Amino acid sequence: MKKSNWLCGIAYVVAGIIFLLIGIFTDTKLDSLMFGFAGAGIIPGMVMIYKYFYWNSPNNVERYKEKLEAENIELHDELKNEVRGMTARYVYVFGLCIISASIVLFAILDMLEILENGKIFVFYLCAYMMFQIISGHIIFKHIFKKYK
Repeated sequence: MKKSNWLCGIAYVVAGIIFLLIGIFTDTKLDSLMFGFAGAGIIPGMVMIYKYFYWNSPNNVERYKEKLEAENIELHDELKNEVRGMTARYVYVFGLCIISASIVLFAILDMLEILENGKIFVFYLCAYMMFQIISGHIIFKHIFKKYK
């Protein structure tokens, strides 16, 4: 496994700790959001670090090479379908990023009482994001079953 995965995990943990410290040492309406960001940074970061050490241990190096070979075979099968799939994925991920940023923005505006009834927007955007994730999985399975 690449060293960049380990460094990315450390960056996530450090960012999570910074958000945790901000949440602990400040007294604002955004504390709960800071604790959420702390958990969203620390937990995935620890998982990345664990995976780095797990796959780089001498017992698992051979299994990791086999896993990478299997992934490479899957990635390079039928180039045109892969390119179309990658294009659709980029558009999909871009939409998810916009929705995620909107959820955070509306949550902040609601907590600071700038936006009245902001919770409606937050719930709507959360539901929209869940719809995108679930429909993406369903459509992928349907299309994959067609070509299988």
